[in-house]
Amino acid sequence: MNDIELILASAVRLMLPLAFAALGEWIAERAGTLNISVEAMMLGGAFTAIMGSTLTGSPSAGLAFGVATGLLVAFIHATFSHRLTVNTYVVGLTLNVLVLGLTSYLFTRTPGAQVDKLTIPVLSDLPIVGPALFDQRWPAYLLVLLIPAGWWLVHRSRWGLEARAAGENPQSADVTGIDVNKRRRQALLICGALAGLGGAYLSVAEVGSFNTNMTAGRGYIVIAAVIFGGWTLRGTLAGCALFGAADAMRLALPALGYALNPQLLIATPYLLALLAMTFFAKRNRGPGALGQPFVRGIT
Repeated sequence: MNDIELILASAVRLMLPLAFAALGEWIAERAGTLNISVEAMMLGGAFTAIMGSTLTGSPSAGLAFGVATGLLVAFIHATFSHRLTVNTYVVGLTLNVLVLGLTSYLFTRTPGAQVDKLTIPVLSDLPIVGPALFDQRWPAYLLVLLIPAGWWLVHRSRWGLEARAAGENPQSADVTGIDVNKRRRQALLICGALAGLGGAYLSVAEVGSFNTNMTAGRGYIVIAAVIFGGWTLRGTLAGCALFGAADAMRLALPALGYALNPQLLIATPYLLALLAMTFFAKRNRGPGALGQPFVRGIT
């Protein structure tokens, strides 16, 4: 592969974990929950995926462990935020710190394992885009099903209509008989499963091992991608592609012989995330009740 193909392939690989988690975060935010704990879901999913693959001897089974961990974090967050009405931002930040501490404490180096690659004949031979899009680890192709399924769930199903109503105007939704907090909990669980899968993909597909704090703030970049995309699915995925490309350039430019400040390269994806949240959050209107707790009878 030439330099352009290498950079594009790297960008796609780095985008994929973000895309899984961002799909879930988009669903959660459309239901009214700004899920700060997506970082904990991804990091916990990455850790248990490696541990699960070691215990079972199957990297593919490790993906299921990652999904289960994401669901567990989501269940805890949903219980505290939407049953006990604890401040959702406090709950999310606490879970992020807790999972970081637990994974660092429990971390032991284990033999790396990766899921198999799935190379699509003919398409993988296309110039420039072929290796990047059609020569990936097999879980990457799950996005082909998950993205349209997520769009349909939010925009075409009755559940999605009720979830969007819970995120836009929970008081009106409650009057029509919608259980607002139940829909928010369900959206958060979907986010947990997808973010856990994203973290698991990072460890058992992209890297093949676990390192302390290996998500390195990717959960926060996911939140920025949703804001960057104006709370639309295609915009969210475009944000993931942008941040993935920035991360790929950070890794590729020194290898190609370009002498740039390494600290600046490391900071580039996070600077883009900050700029996205600064400019696009004001330009695009999010769900009307995003991040606002709902208590029946209180407006």
